[in-house]
Amino acid sequence: MDLVIRDVRVIDGSGGPSYRADVGLDGGRIAAVRCEGDPALPGNRTLDAHGLALSPGFIDMHAHSDLALLRDPAHEAKAAQGVTLEVLGQDGLSYAPVDDPTLTEVRKAITGWNGGAPGDTTVDFDWRTVGEYLDRLDRGIAVNAAYLVPQGTVRMYAMGWDDRPATPAELARMKQLVTEGLEQGAVGMSSGLTYTPGMYADGAELTELCRVVAHYGGYYCPHHRSYGAGALQAYEEMVSLTRDAGCALHLAHATMNFGVNKGRAPELLALLDDALAAGADISLDTYPYTPGCTTLAAMLPSWAGEGGPDAVLARLRDDSTAEKIRHHMEEIGADGCHGVPIEWDTIEISGVSDPGLASCVGRTIAQSAARRGEAPWVTARRLLIDDRLGSTILQHVGHEENVRQIMRHRVHTGGSDGILQGDKPHPRAYGTFPHYLGRYARELGVLGLEETVAHLTSRPAARLRLPDRGLVREGYRADLVLFDPDTVAAGSTFESPRTLPTGIPYVLIDGRFVIDDGRRTDVLAGRSVRRTDRRPG
Repeated sequence: MDLVIRDVRVIDGSGGPSYRADVGLDGGRIAAVRCEGDPALPGNRTLDAHGLALSPGFIDMHAHSDLALLRDPAHEAKAAQGVTLEVLGQDGLSYAPVDDPTLTEVRKAITGWNGGAPGDTTVDFDWRTVGEYLDRLDRGIAVNAAYLVPQGTVRMYAMGWDDRPATPAELARMKQLVTEGLEQGAVGMSSGLTYTPGMYADGAELTELCRVVAHYGGYYCPHHRSYGAGALQAYEEMVSLTRDAGCALHLAHATMNFGVNKGRAPELLALLDDALAAGADISLDTYPYTPGCTTLAAMLPSWAGEGGPDAVLARLRDDSTAEKIRHHMEEIGADGCHGVPIEWDTIEISGVSDPGLASCVGRTIAQSAARRGEAPWVTARRLLIDDRLGSTILQHVGHEENVRQIMRHRVHTGGSDGILQGDKPHPRAYGTFPHYLGRYARELGVLGLEETVAHLTSRPAARLRLPDRGLVREGYRADLVLFDPDTVAAGSTFESPRTLPTGIPYVLIDGRFVIDDGRRTDVLAGRSVRRTDRRPG
C-alpha cells in the first residue's frame, strides 16, 4: 500500500455508526478497510491515527472559487477545512461560456465576488467555453472542482442585458449554449434570480432550459427570486417549474431571511416534504451562519441593472434616477433586496475594490453615514459609484432557529457560499465545514457527528451522481479527511475571518497529502470533476 492509516475511527459518510479500522490507500484509491482483528496491512508509509476520525472529503456544494483556484495555488481557505471538491459556476454568473464582450461584462459584474475586473492580470482568461475552463482546471488546482452552466451568463451571451422575454431564436441559442456546457462536462445549471440579467428570465424560459438539463441527467441549482418577502412563493416556483421540466432541483443556500420569515422554516420544509412525497428529486444546501454575503450592487432594483454595469453607474450618477432607485430600495422594497425595504444598519461593508475606500470596511452603511453626517443612501450611492459596483457586503438578516431547522432536513447538504474577496469576508469562506462539526454537532447536538458527516459527503456526492466519492469504501477515491472530533472547530470569526480551522491535521486528495500534520503541502492534486453520462439512469 502507498499509505496505511492505522487505528482510526472511520466515519464512513453513510450516516451509520462509526467503527475502528486500518485503511489502506493505493494508486489514489481506498484499497482496503480492515477492522480490528483482521490481518495488518503493509504500507510504504503508515500513519498512526489513534484519536482521529477518518471521513470522506467534504464537498462544498456552493463555492465561489472560480478564480481563486487559479489565482491562489495553496487555496487554504478550503483545503484546510477538509474540502476536497467544490461546485463552481454558482448564482447564474461565471466565466464560461462566453465570447470576448460577454467575458468583459461578466468580469465587471462579479468583481465583488471573485476579483478579476478588467485590467486585473492575476488570472489569464485563456478559455471561452465550459470545456476549456475545465481543461484549465486540469492543469492542477488545490482541490477538485465541478461546474454549473451559469444561466445569467448564458442569457447575457445570447441577448445582452435586456429586460424582456427572449425571442425564439434567442431561446434556441441559450438552449444550445447549455447543451454544449453539459456535453463538455458541466454537472447542471445555476441561476441567480435576484441578479441581472438572469432575473429577467420568466418561468417558461427557465423551464425550457431545465428540460435540457434534465435530458443530460444534470440538476438545476437556483438562487431563486426572493429569500425575503416572497420567499415561499419563490421556492414554490422552483419546485413547480422543475417538476414540469422533469429536472432534479438543488436549492442554493436555502435560507428564510428577514423579519418577515422569522420562525417560518417549518413552512419551507413542509413544502419540500410534500414535493418529495410526490416523487420530486430535491436537495438543498446551507451554510451554518445567520448573515448573508453578496455585493452592495445586488441590492439595487432589477430595472436599474438593465444594460449592464456601465448603465447602472450612469443611472446612479443621474440625480433624478438615483432618487427613484432610493425610493424603491428604502420605501417599496427592491427585488434586489428580496422585496424588503432595505435596513442600512444591517448592511456591513466587507470588502472594496478600491483600497482608498478601505475605511468603510467593517462598518454598516448606517455607521459610515453617521460618521459623515449624511443620509445612508447618500453614503451607499457614493460607495457604489466610487468603487464601480465592486463592494461586497455582509447582510445581517438571518434567524438562528431557521438555520438549525433547515440543516436537520434529510435532503440537506453543506455549502459555504464562500466569497473570498474583500478585507473582511464572511467567516463561512474559511469555516463552514469545521463549524458544522464543532459547533453544530459537538457543542449543540443539532445533528449527530455521523449524520453531519453524511450531510457533507455522501449526500452531495449522490446529488452530483458521483459513483466513487462520498464514502469510505474499498475502490472509492482516496479523497479523505482526518480530524479530531474533540477539538475540530472553525478558527474564522467575523472579527478574524481568515483564521484557519483547528483539529483537521490531514487532508488527502487522490491519496496525496494536501494538508500534512496541519501544514499545507505543495501538492496540487485537484482536477475537474465532469458529468460523464448523457442521460439519467
